[in-house]
Amino acid sequence: MRPGRQTRRPVAPLVAALLAFAASRADARDYRVGSLDIVGPWSRATPKGAAIGAGYMKITNGGTTADRLTGGSSDVAAKVELHSMTMDKGVMKMRPVEGGLEIKPGETVELKPGSLHLMFVGLKKPLATGDHVKATLAFEKAGTVAVEFDVAAMGGAGGHDMPGMKMQGH
Repeated sequence: MRPGRQTRRPVAPLVAALLAFAASRADARDYRVGSLDIVGPWSRATPKGAAIGAGYMKITNGGTTADRLTGGSSDVAAKVELHSMTMDKGVMKMRPVEGGLEIKPGETVELKPGSLHLMFVGLKKPLATGDHVKATLAFEKAGTVAVEFDVAAMGGAGGHDMPGMKMQGH
């Protein structure tokens, strides 16, 4: 290298990484109703002919009184229910959460694969990767809020797409 000459570092990988990060953050949707923050609602793509899908998110109660997620609705499904999932001797058991899900003041509740989740029951069409599913969540005190679930690719551990897993309750 000659004196006084600087080497150029490739900036393309750095720029690409920054754009990818910004795009992924821009896709994340957050909502607020009353003292509740709903962060990152998402779902997984479903196979053709599937009758159910699932929705996940985090809900934080920044208020001073408890509230309760009681259910919801969506144009993509006949009904939206709140469910819990447990494993018992290798059998996945899903059950409706009776009375809704309490979110205490200062608490964050996460709906995630293999745990609490929303069920889109009676899907009218498959959920496809890249779709945005519109739904309305219902809370006991805060009321209703319209949200969009970003649909991610099928697969991965947990949730409703574990091949070979026996399911009970549906």
